[in-house]
Amino acid sequence: MDFTFTEEQQAAAEAARAVFSGVVPDGVPSPALVPGAVAEDIDRPLWAGLASSDLLSLTLLPEHGGAGLDLVALCLVLRESAKVLARVPLLETCAVAMALQRYGDPGLAAELLPRIGRGELVLTAGSNGRSGHDPAELAVKARRKAMTGTTGKDMVPGRAAADPANAAVGWVLDGMQSAVPWGQAADWIAIPAHTDEGRAVVALVRPAQDGVTLAEQVSTSGERFAEVRLESVRIDDRALIDGAGAWEWLRAILTTGTCALALGLGEAVLAMTSQYTGKREQFGFPVATFQSVAVQAADRYIDLRAMEVTLWQAAWRISTGADGPLPAEGDIAVAKIWASDGIRRVVQTAQHLHGGFGADTDYPLHRFHAWAKQIELSLGPAAAHEEALGNLLAAHLLD
Repeated sequence: MDFTFTEEQQAAAEAARAVFSGVVPDGVPSPALVPGAVAEDIDRPLWAGLASSDLLSLTLLPEHGGAGLDLVALCLVLRESAKVLARVPLLETCAVAMALQRYGDPGLAAELLPRIGRGELVLTAGSNGRSGHDPAELAVKARRKAMTGTTGKDMVPGRAAADPANAAVGWVLDGMQSAVPWGQAADWIAIPAHTDEGRAVVALVRPAQDGVTLAEQVSTSGERFAEVRLESVRIDDRALIDGAGAWEWLRAILTTGTCALALGLGEAVLAMTSQYTGKREQFGFPVATFQSVAVQAADRYIDLRAMEVTLWQAAWRISTGADGPLPAEGDIAVAKIWASDGIRRVVQTAQHLHGGFGADTDYPLHRFHAWAKQIELSLGPAAAHEEALGNLLAAHLLD
């Protein structure tokens, strides 16, 4: 396999490194020292920097002001963001924008995508359902209904139609999604739902709409998440992405992007461990020269290389639509298995080799450990993806 990156993809990674070079992981209070969220909002200056560097429009088509690059380029940027624990919904915004561009209403896409690329809008996605254990789309019901009292073009409940007899036909949403990343900061939230026919769809709602309630939640990493409750929330047809496979494709982007975050964070942690063990001395020698330390570090390097190759395989399958012995879901499951287990082993070894410094709140490693745990369990732990992979293998017998 040749995973050589194109010049455009390498340029995206270089631009990301430049933007993230000024980000300090310790820029907000430690999650170990505050009872609630570490901050009320995302890192707005960083968000503006991403927009000005055209990284928010990376995967948008030129007609929407973007560069037209693929998921591989986005994963390269996400990898860099995780190395500094960037507090921005870069993955969620870009993933939802890509789904809107691919499956959504062309008119709505033309309205929103240029603004997303300029950093004027923040998007996020609910993908955990009620508890994170059941399919997310089953947590919300989407019912077809005439939208009396709502104009067809506004998608804003509460505005009376000029002629009630010509009221638009739209959708009513009921249910909830938990652990929505930075939901309070978002202008739009993508909510997976199911119809009466059992189809999975994606609804775009705004937090300020009637019937939308956001309850405070805090992630393992200390970031502000939201439980989003929907009670008779009305949207029109344009705000419902109901193309065949739209939700499955969006979830695949989110899962693969999460693997990229795990890889970047793991690489940063291993680099921190290498620097620390190279300076820390016992019996007159750096502990990095001890065989037991070197072997543990080497094992974690192998984990990272496995995480990397499975990530690029999954991103390549999604980007190209290439055939394989299994559907692309199989490659995505393998990547997530390695990302979940690999990042856990990397941070556990780092804690062990750092000794007491690993738990010191004046030292940044504990932050990376908290973020690693959040990433490990995000969109399903390794066991959930092992089950999915097993089901795929059973359904597609290999020669």
